[in-house]
Amino acid sequence: MPELTAAALELKGDRFILDGEVIALDGNGRPRSFQEIAGRVGSRVDVAAAAASVPVSPVFFDALSVDGRDLLDLPFTERHAELARLVPEPLRVRRALVSGPDDGAAAETFLADTLARGHEGVVVKALDAPYSAGRRGASWLKVKPVHTLDLVVLAAEWGHGRRTGKLSNLHLGARAADGSFAMLGKTFKGMTDAMLTWQTERLTELAVEENGSVVTVRPELVVEIAYDGLQKSTRYPAGVTLRFARVVRYREDKTPAEADTVETLLAAHPEVTR
Repeated sequence: MPELTAAALELKGDRFILDGEVIALDGNGRPRSFQEIAGRVGSRVDVAAAAASVPVSPVFFDALSVDGRDLLDLPFTERHAELARLVPEPLRVRRALVSGPDDGAAAETFLADTLARGHEGVVVKALDAPYSAGRRGASWLKVKPVHTLDLVVLAAEWGHGRRTGKLSNLHLGARAADGSFAMLGKTFKGMTDAMLTWQTERLTELAVEENGSVVTVRPELVVEIAYDGLQKSTRYPAGVTLRFARVVRYREDKTPAEADTVETLLAAHPEVTR
């Protein structure tokens, strides 16, 4: 990416390894979708044309090595001091220092402002924590709002491994304007062993067709699903799919007519449909 190369050449150090990411903003200064950025990475078209279509900016949030000196075991305060020395503020991630639990209001204000800017959440880092590659742990937590939907189970897939003999991967649908159910995606996340046993029995009772590993069922079972957001998809009829969907609980107190609608879902995520 030429933008990343240009930014790196402007930094003050000669040799460094930084942690960061690239973001793309729309005309209103709000983040564009991950899919658009991913399209830049995998694009085989002219690089200049791709950069003009979806310009990106690097944002750096940690320093791992500077001039051959390993910083991984240093506390975050010292690593950030090195980052601030190397990287000008526009290229550093926004941050707020919170002194402790009594300063929760400042953290909540910062989170609210971040969400209002169109970002999905914040990362909370302990000031005394070293850098742990590949894992966050208790000293590095991602905080973001959790969305939930009441959806209808349209089908399920027989599981593999420890889930052999259990109906596991759920096909999930929301109510469409014509009264049918539009599939939004699949999930096998969040299920306990007891839930797997119960849903296998219940979905077997509702089965109307079995094609290979997929069992189609009557759309009568409502399930509460947590998810992190929407993304565009040409695979599903509503043009979107759920990100990181997982089961919360079954809603036997609700009928399919009370499930959430595609219209409501899209209205809640205007950033995806713009």
